[in-house]
Amino acid sequence: MTNLYDLLEKIKQKPGMYIGSPNINNLLMFLCGYQYACEAMQLPETQQEIEFAQFQPWLQAKFGVNTSASWARIILLYSSDEADAFKNFFDLLAEFRNQQHDSETIKKESLSLKV
Repeated sequence: MTNLYDLLEKIKQKPGMYIGSPNINNLLMFLCGYQYACEAMQLPETQQEIEFAQFQPWLQAKFGVNTSASWARIILLYSSDEADAFKNFFDLLAEFRNQQHDSETIKKESLSLKV
């Protein structure tokens, strides 16, 4: 099975093949279906899925919003339309992943200094 970030990259490259038109709500619904299928098949959460679960709180902190709205709605609020929000999702995801990677690197360096 393809990992989550590889799947998202495929969707970014060929959205019509996976979600029809490139819009943020189609992407959200696809990912909800993906999550449901994984749960229904009782697959353990992958590290990427656990990390992606932090995307919503990260996005809320980034934009300074406290809401129960989905990450898709938050991104749409700061975008001109659905297609722009789709593009912005991938830009924000890259920023999120870079920050996650940077914080993991700092943690590892900190642990190696303590040893």
